[in-house]
Amino acid sequence: MNFATVEFGIFFAIVLALYFVLSHRWQNRLLLIASYVFYGWWDWRFCSLMLISSLVDYFCGLLVDRERRPDLPAGRRKLVLTISIVTNLTILGFFKYFDFFADSLALLAGEVGIRIDPPTWRIILPVGISFYTFQSMSYTIDIYRGKLKAVESLPDMMLYVSLFTQLVAGPIERGAHLVPQIVNPRTVLPERFSSGLQLAFVGLFKKMVIADTMAVVVNSVYSSADPSGSAVWLATYAFALQIYCDFSGYTDIARGTARMLGFDICLNFRLPYLAANPEDFWQRWHVSLSTWLRDYLYIPLGGNRHGRWKTIRNLMLTMLLGGLWHGAAWNFVLWGGFHGLLLVAYRRAGNYRREKALTFETRRGWRFWLSVAVFFHLTCFGWLLFRVENMAQAGRLLTALVSGPFFEPLSIPLLRMVAAAGIPLALFQLYQYYRRSAEPWVGWPAGLRAVFYVLLFYGIVVFGAPEINEFIYFQF
Repeated sequence: MNFATVEFGIFFAIVLALYFVLSHRWQNRLLLIASYVFYGWWDWRFCSLMLISSLVDYFCGLLVDRERRPDLPAGRRKLVLTISIVTNLTILGFFKYFDFFADSLALLAGEVGIRIDPPTWRIILPVGISFYTFQSMSYTIDIYRGKLKAVESLPDMMLYVSLFTQLVAGPIERGAHLVPQIVNPRTVLPERFSSGLQLAFVGLFKKMVIADTMAVVVNSVYSSADPSGSAVWLATYAFALQIYCDFSGYTDIARGTARMLGFDICLNFRLPYLAANPEDFWQRWHVSLSTWLRDYLYIPLGGNRHGRWKTIRNLMLTMLLGGLWHGAAWNFVLWGGFHGLLLVAYRRAGNYRREKALTFETRRGWRFWLSVAVFFHLTCFGWLLFRVENMAQAGRLLTALVSGPFFEPLSIPLLRMVAAAGIPLALFQLYQYYRRSAEPWVGWPAGLRAVFYVLLFYGIVVFGAPEINEFIYFQF
């Protein structure tokens, strides 16, 4: 079920109507049923995978909880944790990566004269599997580390894994943040309900007007057999707008609908295109994933505690695996490796402490804005690697960038479309930056807010793309 559809509007209205007349316990049961209906809307068979993750981590969590099982030896506790991790990664690895690794092995063997015929299974990728397996796995790890107590109620644990507002594209929640909101009664104040509705509406505008319109530009250029260099540049800028408004729009809807139900979902985007360096970028783009990789991969590998070369190794491994998390294709691995190289290069170049301090909270001078402009273009180059469907297409687009003319009159319509979407968005984000607020409209006078939402509504009606695309991160 897509957030940007009438079906979801009807579904959510029914959930809300029942939700506010039920007690806390039955609210949770309603949300659990609604979450499985929401996920099963794509394919009910894949609900079983989510159920397996929930059951395994529920029982593993009970066993590794030191307060509940103080008699369990450390070795047994670690074995139980291993069972949880292996189960989740096996589910994720089989459904997401089996075909990729099998085909890659056959291709590699063919290069050295060995013929391998991999199984011809064409495994369907369950929607959002990377999100809920990471969320479920982190629950058991945090209990093992003593940061969280195990949930006593199995339905509550199942709701933690499956809460439909952020199920299929995050943000990836942590047990310490979300579990208390599930097990304790929730109060929905009128102002919180109103702000959640407003946030969801803004997210819907981002998705339907900006992201889906930019998708038309991107698809037309990237699928062209002989694109011009200027067209590729403009389409890459368009994709930067598309993926940001698509993913942050989903997050806004997820956080807004959750807030209307009394939940507080973590912030996943903090004006990422105003980052001046890669570390700052990853503290602002898909924050829930970058912090997950930091806490459960980079730091356990050793982080930056064991010298320069091991730090570089840990950064590259983390970013390569982070790229692979996004999809079972080599372009995602290259994209992750590219960002890993950026992290390493920025750490090695110049005074790192000064560069680290160069963020939009602390700097506003021309050096900051120059750093932002440079890193934005590096980010866009990475988006080209992210967006391509295969390496042949990547080669064709990169060749057009370096060999074609920088600007052609035929690209003027594309320029107008990108500017019409990008300039208002950039100006509004600068307003958010100077106001130091992710939701500045909440504090506006009632009349100004009314005008703002009327404009958003008519923007969706008049300028919304004729075809609604699936959210990009549904495939991850």
